[in-house]
Amino acid sequence: MRYSQKFPSSSALLAALGVAAVAVALAGCNGAGQEPSSKGSRPVPKLLFSAIPDQNTTELEEKFRPLAQHLSRVLKVPVEYVPSHDYQASVEMFRNGDVHFAWFGGLTGVQAREGVPGAKAIAQGAADPQYYSYFIAHASTGLESEEEFPMAIEGMKFTFGSESSTSGRLLPEYFIREATGKTPSEFFADPVGFSGSHDKTVELVESGQYQVGVVNYKVYNKRVQSGKTDPDVARIIWKTPLFADYNWTARPDLDAAFGEGFTDRLQEALVSIDDPALLRALPRERLIKATNGEFEGIRSVALELGMLR
Repeated sequence: MRYSQKFPSSSALLAALGVAAVAVALAGCNGAGQEPSSKGSRPVPKLLFSAIPDQNTTELEEKFRPLAQHLSRVLKVPVEYVPSHDYQASVEMFRNGDVHFAWFGGLTGVQAREGVPGAKAIAQGAADPQYYSYFIAHASTGLESEEEFPMAIEGMKFTFGSESSTSGRLLPEYFIREATGKTPSEFFADPVGFSGSHDKTVELVESGQYQVGVVNYKVYNKRVQSGKTDPDVARIIWKTPLFADYNWTARPDLDAAFGEGFTDRLQEALVSIDDPALLRALPRERLIKATNGEFEGIRSVALELGMLR
């Protein structure tokens, strides 16, 4: 069953101001988001994007640079990646207009769009409509993989990822409550941890600092394949039901800043990428179009758990 659907219940003004001035207003204060033209006349709007730091922040900055260069060539505007310190910082940057579009998780995407009426999800990974997480446990627990929610983890030391992560907190918490009838703090040893990222969650469980944790499957599988994680030490004990997750979300004022139809051009530029090296930062094999409606399930759960503000 796919859980993303199951959850309860002014031309004259522009002419007067000039496109450059509009770009300044959209990109934030102090002239952010623009750079001088080659003739030194009116500034050229700069397209800024960010991403939730669900993996190593330094690595993400290095990986997103080629994508920014590619989009700049395709869209004919300067494009720049703006790093984010944490999940909520990326949401606030989007809401404040400090970036024009961003790579969000399901929850952070909903939070960002909720704060910017008219913002919309435009692309997602081909696998993202059917995403899932792993509950993992240290070998010392003696736990093995099972089909049903592992009730034996009750009372153990447990960590989520970021507090605003869809696959590392929101949906796992929903499944915990659904299976046990208890909140995480009631079900696990108190206090429940928040590692801040999927990589850190795996590291904490593998080191034995936490007995159990929850991580998105892509990060876990990548770590195992690269030899960073020993699957016999940090064991998968449960795979969650499916849900919708990651997405590129764009602000509604892109067309005003960069020209009519620019949002559609950006969407097409993203979904037409076929170079694995450009998708490595996400990481995804390919991108497909997305709509806000695909994340209504996430929105419903976030409202239910008081995580939408």
